[in-house]
Amino acid sequence: MRIEQLEYVAVVARLGSYRKAAQSLHISQPALSESVRSLERELGVELLERGRHGARLSQGGRDLLSHVMAVLDDVDRLRQAADRQHQTSRVVRIGTVSTATVPVLAPAIRQFRETHPYTQVEVVGGLQSDIHRGLLEGSTDLGLVNILEGDDLPPELETTSLLAGRAVVCLHPDSPLTDRLQISISDLRSAPLIGMRAGYVMHRYLHRLLGNDLPAFSYSADGAEMGKLMVAEGLGVTVLPDFSVISDPLERHGAITWRPLDHAQAKVQMVIQRPRSGSPPRAVRELRDILMQRAQAVAPSLSS
Repeated sequence: MRIEQLEYVAVVARLGSYRKAAQSLHISQPALSESVRSLERELGVELLERGRHGARLSQGGRDLLSHVMAVLDDVDRLRQAADRQHQTSRVVRIGTVSTATVPVLAPAIRQFRETHPYTQVEVVGGLQSDIHRGLLEGSTDLGLVNILEGDDLPPELETTSLLAGRAVVCLHPDSPLTDRLQISISDLRSAPLIGMRAGYVMHRYLHRLLGNDLPAFSYSADGAEMGKLMVAEGLGVTVLPDFSVISDPLERHGAITWRPLDHAQAKVQMVIQRPRSGSPPRAVRELRDILMQRAQAVAPSLSS
């Protein structure tokens, strides 16, 4: 049984003619007639009596008409409610560690706004633990975080990989390390180092990379964006995923540059997360789809 079959019966009964009903519904009369017959066979009830002078409800049709109209009224209210939800301003909240802002998040929001002009997108920066808490408590709709190979993932969250990148050294163009094709660990130890504070993936990455022989960190930054700004001011170097540096406005304008590390380490993955339970609103689903599409578009430029 399909909703349009009930609508066809209601229109034929109201107009008293298959021909007029077909014209009103913009379908062929044979298609309309067959659709009504199919519904009658499914219900085991003749709904309409056909004659030379048109069509009218049978006794069985009159008995069922109130139920047919009740279903159509409910469907109409559902459509109206969905339309109001789509048009009414609402907020989609994204928690991010900020590393993904340049290649994925900002362009995705721009594209999302084209089809959802009344929906506000709120980007909330924070530690991965804060983002996970927001997702589980319902205050955050989507989370963009970074993970390292082998990390345990929260079972309550659905995790989808967006980008897999390598760690690179982000440095000022005037740094003497720009003469290197690759940056070694000893090179890294020789320069003023801007590290991420505890709770960020790149904090753990540097500790894995340098082992127990940790340098005295010159600075500690709260996220990738602050780290890049400090590099642009010539305060030191930092280690970030390549997808956080390549095509960054600071890199495009020559304020920062980058070199690969010569020490093989686990790749850094950018993932998108959402709660497994519940059904997210349409706007959240569509923004997630756009983020995934944007990541697919960015991935080839990182691997080249």
